[in-house]
Amino acid sequence: MGFFDKIKAGLGKTKQAFVDKVATVITVGKPIDEELFEELEEALIQADVGVSTAVKLVEILQDKAKERKLTEAQELSGLLEEEITNMLQEGEHQLALDDDKVNVILMVGVNGVGKTTSIGKLSNILKQQGHKVLVAAADTFRAGAIEQLQVWCQRSGVELIQHQEGADPGAVVFDAVQAAKSRGSNVLIVDTAGRLQNKTNLMEELKKIRRIIDRELPGTTPEVLLTLDATTGQNALSQAKLFTEAVGVNGVILTKLDGTAKGGVIIGVQDEFHLPVKFIGVGEKIDDLQVFDPQTFSQALFDKEEE
Repeated sequence: MGFFDKIKAGLGKTKQAFVDKVATVITVGKPIDEELFEELEEALIQADVGVSTAVKLVEILQDKAKERKLTEAQELSGLLEEEITNMLQEGEHQLALDDDKVNVILMVGVNGVGKTTSIGKLSNILKQQGHKVLVAAADTFRAGAIEQLQVWCQRSGVELIQHQEGADPGAVVFDAVQAAKSRGSNVLIVDTAGRLQNKTNLMEELKKIRRIIDRELPGTTPEVLLTLDATTGQNALSQAKLFTEAVGVNGVILTKLDGTAKGGVIIGVQDEFHLPVKFIGVGEKIDDLQVFDPQTFSQALFDKEEE
């Protein structure tokens, strides 16, 4: 199965929930009026794009429909696709990696969203691209987290720096940075705790990790990737808000797209929080984490043929 076909297949449930909901509103022969826009806004919210983004999209369509003197609902279909594609294209979707230094990727996200498996899959992608990857098991609090990470590092063929469960995460990161420098690794991926019971502790823990990185790798700005579970829909938007405010985030990995009808959340995450989605998960296999391409995603979502 080719890349486009894999994305298209993985978006099957989302397409049905998103495009089909919208299609029931934008039908042939239906007039463009206030009632239509209210129905469209409701359909977009039900498709999990988020209230703020749904309102924004409808306002844009209202303005353009008036500007272009459109009168029939089906004329809005192309406009909606165009605006959603524009939203998806905002931001930098590629990791900026420098071959001549240690690049640090901090992985953040709540427990259960697929963060650990994403680390393994991301390690595999970067290794195939020719990078020398090292992983730090700095989530020392969750039972089984280190063992789970060991399995995925073995699958992807990358080295893991670990301490015992309950150890100081900062000490793990310090040792990992030293190992990365001495072994010539140019990418260090750091797993972090996903506890949200105490937001202050989470912030302080991540700030400490950042201080260690700043001290030991001066001039390095870590890439902070937030892992979100697409199946949680609107909860993913809440998590994006919390982590953006707490620790700052550069981009998103959206997992489990193949198993949900709630993939429309990707639009709200990008629009509302200005967080570019950098990778999407469309399966359980190690090569099922895909680099996010806005154009390919949009074509697959709206069931267009690959160009």
